[in-house]
Amino acid sequence: MEQNRREFLTGAAWMGAAAMAAGCMSRASAVSGLGGGAGAPMHGFRVAPMKKVRVGFIGVGGRGTPAVHRIAQIPGCEVAAISDINPERLDAIQKWLKEHGLPAAKEWSRDGREDAWRGLCESDCCDVVYSCTPRPLHCPINVCAMANGKHVMQEVPGVFSLDECWETVEAAEKYRRHCYMLENCVYGEEEMLAFNLIKKGKLGEIVQAEVGYQHDQRSLQYKPADGRFWRIDRHVKHHGNYYPTHGLVPAGRCLDINRGDRFEYLVSMETKSASFEAFGRANFPADDSVVGIDGKPFNRHTQRMVKGDINMCLMHTAMGKTLSLIHNVCTPRPYDRGNLYMGTKGIYRSYPSLLIAWEEKEGDGGAKKYFDEAKALQIKEEYRHPFWKVAGEIAKKIGGHGGMDFVMDLRWVYCLQNGLPMDTDVYDLATYSSIVELSERSVNARSSAIDFPDYTRGGWKTAKPFTVDEMDMNRFDFSHGISKDKDAQTT
Repeated sequence: MEQNRREFLTGAAWMGAAAMAAGCMSRASAVSGLGGGAGAPMHGFRVAPMKKVRVGFIGVGGRGTPAVHRIAQIPGCEVAAISDINPERLDAIQKWLKEHGLPAAKEWSRDGREDAWRGLCESDCCDVVYSCTPRPLHCPINVCAMANGKHVMQEVPGVFSLDECWETVEAAEKYRRHCYMLENCVYGEEEMLAFNLIKKGKLGEIVQAEVGYQHDQRSLQYKPADGRFWRIDRHVKHHGNYYPTHGLVPAGRCLDINRGDRFEYLVSMETKSASFEAFGRANFPADDSVVGIDGKPFNRHTQRMVKGDINMCLMHTAMGKTLSLIHNVCTPRPYDRGNLYMGTKGIYRSYPSLLIAWEEKEGDGGAKKYFDEAKALQIKEEYRHPFWKVAGEIAKKIGGHGGMDFVMDLRWVYCLQNGLPMDTDVYDLATYSSIVELSERSVNARSSAIDFPDYTRGGWKTAKPFTVDEMDMNRFDFSHGISKDKDAQTT
């Protein structure tokens, strides 16, 4: 089915139809006369260095507001535009900008129109669209922004279906724009430590990774602060893992996914649904009635869930490695992303605490117990990733999930300002986002193996592996000062 769709997408007729359907026929395509079909590969794609990075934010709620605060403090960046259907959020951003001596941002959506974000994408006021919106808008924003010459920084997952994955990939290839997924956990201090250790060969060849996202969200999902039940809606209607990327993308970098290896197939299995339903019965009256994300009445006391409490995926790569991925936001438990890597020389894990062991002499079989805490901390300091060595102090002052949000934003800005490829590209966005649909397909097929599409079209075989890069902080001038951001977002 996907192949037929792709063959259809190669026709010029599709591009016109898709653009009109999105309501954002590109001025860029009209001027350039670009035809349909995929463009050049995006591995290693870079653009000319951008002295100033003008950013337009779509969605300035719980994720978008802290993002505005971070980006505004990165030298060479400008908060040029904001869009949100809630005028109070627009007012709050404008007030913050004024208080910090920054110019007002151009606004869209103050009139409450759901599609007013298109005006921001079609405008000439920004170079980058930073999207923190409800999930159904991810793909339309990706395509519309790139069609209008903007690079896209998209919240996770980047899209939610295989069709949307292909649509985003082909738009990036055609319009030659970055489409980057804002996966902050890639830049977590311990995730980057693991990456550095692995790339330096301390664990040998990694053959298995165990990662995931386990976070008790019962109260969050049943009582969302914004009154919109977009999280729990997936539990009501779908099986599978709808939030796969926090543990998965850092692991994919450690396994060189799409750069020498690729995910080949997965199997997925779920438990029954129990915890969410028990929480609903215990915390809401029988006559409870709220409005669901689809506009229909939603009773939190009686609502049954389609998705089971815990979803497990097991993935196999072309090079014979495996990765297990767990999703659990229902059961009472401490937060956990797993971060466990097993290699031919040793093992690394960072939940519930930093644990490392490897053979200190080649082949001596001496990795039978974890190093003690003092040695683990010594290793952490010695092998701290270069990004955290140079930016860690500033990151922790500005905040954002312990600083990793700031490191993430600083890095993509650095890449744009210096004409470098992004650390992850549109093929990565599509590959990791594919888990949403692939895991549901597998669960519905009694945990049958489901193949991954190859969005690189074979390019993974020759793409250069991930490397431990550095940032020259002398290229940034932070002398204007730094303000502490609230570090209370939900990852």
